Amino acid sequence: MATKNSVMVFVQQDDGIIAEVSIELISKARDLASRVNAPVSAVLMGNELRKAAESLIPYGVDLLYTAEHKGLAHYTPVPYTKVLVEIIKKHSPQIVLYGATTTGRDIAPRIASALRVGLTADCTDLQIGDYKSKGAQFQNVLYQIRPAFGGNIIATIVSPEKKPQMATVREGVMKMSSPDPSFKGQIIAEDVKLGPDDFPSEILERVKEEKSVNLKGAQVIVAGGVGVGSKENFDLILQLAHTLGGEVGASRAAVDAGYVSKDHQVGQTGTTVRPKLYIACGISGSVQHRAGMDESARIIAINTDPEAPIFQIANYGIVGDLKEVIPRFIKAFKAKV
Repeated sequence: MATKNSVMVFVQQDDGIIAEVSIELISKARDLASRVNAPVSAVLMGNELRKAAESLIPYGVDLLYTAEHKGLAHYTPVPYTKVLVEIIKKHSPQIVLYGATTTGRDIAPRIASALRVGLTADCTDLQIGDYKSKGAQFQNVLYQIRPAFGGNIIATIVSPEKKPQMATVREGVMKMSSPDPSFKGQIIAEDVKLGPDDFPSEILERVKEEKSVNLKGAQVIVAGGVGVGSKENFDLILQLAHTLGGEVGASRAAVDAGYVSKDHQVGQTGTTVRPKLYIACGISGSVQHRAGMDESARIIAINTDPEAPIFQIANYGIVGDLKEVIPRFIKAFKAKV
């Protein structure tokens, strides 16, 4: 199998546990690769990676390059950048994808700078198409799609002149496919040569804090926006979510107003969710927020403004004051259970 022109994913791991966004990107890479008739490759760095590597192959990785070294056990920018640049130069992928995590946002621009190629951040979609510019025709170009100008437009960005074409993608944006145990891929160990000069920084202590909110896994989300009016009124959102057995979500405006913590934020700059039921209360429905929840199975919108954009994507819309509507919701639900 040819190793050049693959669609490559930088796989993020922590203590051997693969980040979900990396699996989401492998699933998307599988789709992109089928369009350009190329293999899917991935790069996994760390220490003692065999088990983690084997878990990735069933998601559709044709070529998995592993780089093992004690100094790569946890992410530090200098050695990770050096190794990844060498692997990309060696195998010449046409596309490289990164999760828009703190790690991905740190390493991706370093790689772009080292290779002198373009990079589009926080993409919400990726497609393959042709592009014509100044008489030159480019085929199988990566369309890097993301909101721009404060979310007022959706921009499609291309960088066809140089390869690899690179993008970071937010967690939860791409759908994760189911693993296929019968899928056959190849694990290739890369020769890692790192010396003391490649480790200018040292991790002295790692502090991990588990998230108290699981928006990605929630089947029901009740979200509040700045239209809720106050932190006291936001308690109604919490009450409805508790009654329905769901999680509490929020728009960026509500988070910025101090109604709830950022862990609850849904949207382009928060978490992308796909629950069975999403109840938007006092949320106008900006492009950024809709990008994070418009694939919910059912959407109920409650807003005093009948022209609010959220009603354009809602399955059911209620024009009214949430201080009156939500208590009735709670009362009606409790009457049935």
